[in-house]
Amino acid sequence: MIHTLINVMRGFLSRDGVLILPEMELALFACGILLIDRWLAVNEKHWNALLALAGTAFSGFTLNAQHGKMQALREVNPESPGLLGLHQSVLVDPFFLFFATLFLAATALIILLSVRYLETEEHGHGAYYALLLFACMGMMVMVSGVDVIVVLLGIEVMGLSCFLSAGLSRSEPREPGAARSYGFLWACSSFALAGGFLMLYRLFQTTNLGRVGALLEVRVDNGMPFGGLTAWPASLALVLLAAGAFFLIDAGLFHWFAPGICGSARTPIAGYLNVAAKTAGFALLLRFFSFLFVFAHQKWIHVWGGAAIVSLLWGNILALRQTKVGRLLAYGSVAQTGFILLGLVAGNEAGFSGMMYYLGIYVFMTAGAFGILIVLQRRGSDAIELRDLDGLYRRSPAAALLLLIFMMSLAGIPPTAGFLAKYYIVKALMAAPHPELAAFAVVNALFAVYYYGRIVAHAWKRPGADTLLFEAPTLTISSGQTVALTATVFVSLAAGLYPEPFLRLARYAFGQ
Repeated sequence: MIHTLINVMRGFLSRDGVLILPEMELALFACGILLIDRWLAVNEKHWNALLALAGTAFSGFTLNAQHGKMQALREVNPESPGLLGLHQSVLVDPFFLFFATLFLAATALIILLSVRYLETEEHGHGAYYALLLFACMGMMVMVSGVDVIVVLLGIEVMGLSCFLSAGLSRSEPREPGAARSYGFLWACSSFALAGGFLMLYRLFQTTNLGRVGALLEVRVDNGMPFGGLTAWPASLALVLLAAGAFFLIDAGLFHWFAPGICGSARTPIAGYLNVAAKTAGFALLLRFFSFLFVFAHQKWIHVWGGAAIVSLLWGNILALRQTKVGRLLAYGSVAQTGFILLGLVAGNEAGFSGMMYYLGIYVFMTAGAFGILIVLQRRGSDAIELRDLDGLYRRSPAAALLLLIFMMSLAGIPPTAGFLAKYYIVKALMAAPHPELAAFAVVNALFAVYYYGRIVAHAWKRPGADTLLFEAPTLTISSGQTVALTATVFVSLAAGLYPEPFLRLARYAFGQ
């Protein structure tokens, strides 16, 4: 019986199973961490982090193998969309490979940044790393799915993992605000997406998004305006799908839970949700766009534009008022969402490649910013006020310099990658042409320079005589944190000074 089971598994992995092998590897490593954690002594807990990093590495190697198989298939059949299997419910294409790599990179960065941080914890090490891997697995399943059942499965795995991560207890009493806030966000997004999928099934009698897109394309070719997506049932379905994605990306008027999560969650988890979960939301929105919204783009351009404008205005205005660094970064992230959404308004190749470039460097510059906050943490406190940064250059010139670079990139100041990310979006708007939105985006970028500049100003400010900085007189950066911060600052600068390789990756993601 065991021999038969092994043969069945081997046959599955040699056929359709290879499409979900990266996700399976993450799940196996996560389960392995949960199993061995109970036998590890306190001074051996770093093995959990090493196993989690190994899981991301194995998954990354498998993604590379999938890329090779996809390239071989396209040499035989240039029109092939990618590796399609599991009853046409999972698609491995350049879009999936691009975002899966970003998810793995974000997960690995947070793992490296968290090792020293978790030394103050008395429990929860294994669960913490396992939940990061499960969340990454859910994101990858969600992006690879072209069937609504697979997409919903990925969303629920990601949502449950992030919810449990936000609620992990510390040795000190803690408010449940982060878990509660993310729970509401997860519930709202799931209900909206489930409702939209049900409406789509009622209209097209299929759960496969690829088939829905093919039906819409046939309708457009037959002369039906917008493929029939302007009828109220179809419009309602699209509204629900867009709303569900807007919750995940913290778009304006759907961002209410983001500041609460950043204000009460542990800093590594807040960083992970801002980096990986937001990127996953954008990946889902772009999947919907390529299958559905593209057929009614001219009707929906006002929705993308309105969401972008509200996100930019609301995020920038509220960021100006913040005194806690985490909440300031959360509202700044809402404004970043608005800038990225402007690429959808442009709706051209430059806009899409600009969005992918922006999302790629957003992962690294935001992870770097939260990485500095993690380095600054005190036992029992995750909230860093702006005044707590006073005199950082004296305690750690390296940390102050890195913080300066990350804030410059987030604000869009040359020669960082953040400047080029904003430039490509504005350039796409001018080519669309939407010059008024391009001007609006440039003006709002100036607000970002101010409030990100406040963080830098405090870090390079001379502390007052009565200012108590932190319990420790000097900052200690672990080897893992050094590796993560080096990687993030390298991308933040290299993608700005020599953007061509990063642009090629961005164009590759959309098959350009």
